[in-house]
Amino acid sequence: MNPGGPHPERQADTARPAIADRFGRVKRKLRVSLTDRCNYRCVYCMPECPVWKPRADILRFEELHALVGFFVRRLGIEQVRLTGGEPLVRRGVAGFVRMLADLRASGLNRVSLSSNGVMLARFAGALARAGLDDVNVSLDAISPALFSRMTGGGQVRDVLRGIEAARKAGLRVKLNAVVIRGMNQDEIVPLTEFAVSEDLPLRFIEFMPLDGRGFWSADKVVTEREILALVCERFEVSATERTNEPASYYLLDSKFQLGIIATVSNPFCARCDRVRLTADGRVFSCLFAPAGVDLREALARSAGGAESLDSLVREAIWNKPAGFIELRGRGEVSMNVLGG
Repeated sequence: MNPGGPHPERQADTARPAIADRFGRVKRKLRVSLTDRCNYRCVYCMPECPVWKPRADILRFEELHALVGFFVRRLGIEQVRLTGGEPLVRRGVAGFVRMLADLRASGLNRVSLSSNGVMLARFAGALARAGLDDVNVSLDAISPALFSRMTGGGQVRDVLRGIEAARKAGLRVKLNAVVIRGMNQDEIVPLTEFAVSEDLPLRFIEFMPLDGRGFWSADKVVTEREILALVCERFEVSATERTNEPASYYLLDSKFQLGIIATVSNPFCARCDRVRLTADGRVFSCLFAPAGVDLREALARSAGGAESLDSLVREAIWNKPAGFIELRGRGEVSMNVLGG
């Protein structure tokens, strides 16, 4: 782990650069997709018959490092989350985490990973030693049969082993669960009970129209209000003060913090502080944007690409839409490419 420890709640340094969009939302977080490939086939993310990007189109780690360095030094990004697809199916992720260590001195204070957890048992130790601060693990069902059905054949025991390995390695672990009506809404209480018993922070996420197979429809969304109603049957629930995080947080029995990301029923777009970079070098200012801005040519144009990149990225971020409220529909790029 980072010897100095992460500083997720650190106040923004006013001396650092900052970039805002036309709605005044300052960007401090960067999602970096390392690959569009995944070893699962979750219905809310993956196309039914995925066609992977050619490997030649995927940026080398050195190129990704140059782009992340630009975002940190020139634009004030403070937190980076590595995503996919499943990032750990790409070789050398721990080495890339180690490469990012030189950006700590420039203001990067947190490096995180989002994973389905299957390969964590193998790589958690190396990731922690490389300087990873924490990991979000997808766990949409605790029932083995339902978990397998939702992931296209995955085994929940493999994810639980990965979670255990990550915790033993000293990584902080949070759980994410996408809730889909007609599939796993009955898992809301069992997942909550599991998270409470294991003292693992949990966030439920409303099903968003970003799946790669057109499966989404409004009637499949289990809303924040419905999730809370189910949780209230088992726990005493009280709301906490809203922050800039995408989730609303609630205290269960006055001690466990449960988060709910209600992108559909109660969008957090007005507080959005993140930007996304795909594995093939496109910057997306919004999760729901229909297209990204390609940075590859600008990166190659000069050493580090800083001057060429500057105007491209600033324009993309400035023109960031209001969000799901404005777009009310899915873009052409599925979640496995954008990285969530």
